[in-house]
Amino acid sequence: MAGVRTAVELREQGWPGRITLLGEEPHPPYDRPPLSKALLLGPEGGLPPEVRLDVDFATLDVELRLGVRALALHPGEHRLATDGGTVGYDQLVLATGAHAATLPGTAGLPGVHLLRTLDDAAALRPLLDRRERVVVVGAGWIGAEFATAARQAGCEVTVVEAAERPLAGVLPASVTGRMAAWYAEAGVELRTGTAVAAVEQGAVLLADGTRLAATGVVVGVGARPATGWLAGSGVELDERGAVLADDRLRTTAADVSAVGDCASFPSARYGRRLLVHHWDNATQGPRTAAANLLGGDEAYDPVPYFWSEQFGRFVQYAGFHTDEDAMVVRGDPDGPAWSVLWLRQGALVALLAVGRPRDMAQGRKLIARSAQPDPVLAADPAVPLKAAADGAR
Repeated sequence: MAGVRTAVELREQGWPGRITLLGEEPHPPYDRPPLSKALLLGPEGGLPPEVRLDVDFATLDVELRLGVRALALHPGEHRLATDGGTVGYDQLVLATGAHAATLPGTAGLPGVHLLRTLDDAAALRPLLDRRERVVVVGAGWIGAEFATAARQAGCEVTVVEAAERPLAGVLPASVTGRMAAWYAEAGVELRTGTAVAAVEQGAVLLADGTRLAATGVVVGVGARPATGWLAGSGVELDERGAVLADDRLRTTAADVSAVGDCASFPSARYGRRLLVHHWDNATQGPRTAAANLLGGDEAYDPVPYFWSEQFGRFVQYAGFHTDEDAMVVRGDPDGPAWSVLWLRQGALVALLAVGRPRDMAQGRKLIARSAQPDPVLAADPAVPLKAAADGAR
């Protein structure tokens, strides 16, 4: 998505020269969020409409080269080495995304699946069609989404999480404690606080000695920036392996920019460097990168945003929070619709909305302007968030 959007933005903003878009996968560019939903549960045969990208590369005069893998970058020579030959450039934009993280020792094991690409989703379809017994490793966003789809397909599902609760590194216990109940409501067994020791033929062995029968295993333990091929190139990476971009999305190598999942950027809004592995970042960053490639001087400092559909709930999150931020609960977390706000020195910095899209629509705008809502008004789900902020003036 980040690469496609960069090419489109460059053309729409007036880039006059050649644009070449390289992609490692053999498939035409597609949208990733529906992979854990529409493609898994929709009719077989071809790409579902939700996955297809409505981009006419010929009309845009963008050369699309598929099945091309980048091997090395030589910025001093403005040259990119690929398995299909050398590609020269005037300006290069890195949009290589991220790879799904794997469990040690499981790569290539039969019955072990990831869910990151179109081929991954296609490989999982037979598992769901046969209604097999599935173990999902990781109770993060992707694990919950796949567990949802597997239960809808009629599979017996167990989710194993090494941490003591789902989303332990993302949300506080007071919030994720409520989310843990969603698994049981959907008929999914959730085992927390236990790591996977090994994956065996037809089973998953846990660190506590428990052996779980499993016809298929789906690993959802995060993603890593796809940047290993940049070693020795002069493009600096951060401690997470992400390309170290500045606030203009330029890298440490001349004439090389970076967008999307492969790059981190400094946020003046949050006072730290962010690495955002979500769709919205892959669509927003290209606008800034293209503008700067065309001679602009625009800073990139978005309000991060993502959504997840799991266990019959629409979950949205915007912004960035820490444990030090004050938390305001809006509505009943045991009910079907509620939100959580995080305030830093009175200003709204992040919002989680479960089944309350209006809160999110208003909240993103309030975060962008550092609004300071009245905590008492904001805690009342009957009061619009915008009114809670306006009433605090």
